[in-house]
Amino acid sequence: MTEQPKDVLLRFGAVLARLLQWLSALAGGVALLLVPVVLLISQGMLPGLGGENGIDIVEASPLAAVALLAAIAASLATLFLFFGRLRAIIGTVQEGDPFIPENARRLEAMAWLLLGWEVLAVLVGLLRLHLANLVMEIDNSLDWSFADLDGLLVIVILFILARIFRHGAEMREDLEGTV
Repeated sequence: MTEQPKDVLLRFGAVLARLLQWLSALAGGVALLLVPVVLLISQGMLPGLGGENGIDIVEASPLAAVALLAAIAASLATLFLFFGRLRAIIGTVQEGDPFIPENARRLEAMAWLLLGWEVLAVLVGLLRLHLANLVMEIDNSLDWSFADLDGLLVIVILFILARIFRHGAEMREDLEGTV
């Protein structure tokens, strides 16, 4: 068996993907744990946390606050799954065999997950805007720019890479079948 070279970038990517996956799980768990807290505050069951002490968002619209926390948790769940697939791809590259059909499926799943992340980001933004407008009693609006389209570019790139990997895996299978 030949030993694979130690690629510093791949090792760093694997560690970073693991760390980001862990952090997304932790933050998503915290967001979900805050849902019952928000509901208890909105019902006046946690004295000292509402009213004059500054939880205006919960008092303004408890259901919007719960929806915001749920959307944040869902966003973080998509990131958790995304980084899990990235770690699996990095693992196959480290093993020296990245052009396999499973990596094509992983890349396509990563593209769909990022698309979900983008949709959820818009939902989170709208919920945050709604709550801010309720608390501050002003009428803010979302500010869109072309810079917000960079995520969509990455999604398209991932879909294209998935097709390249799928084609590369098919070519490799054809080559192995002829030898």
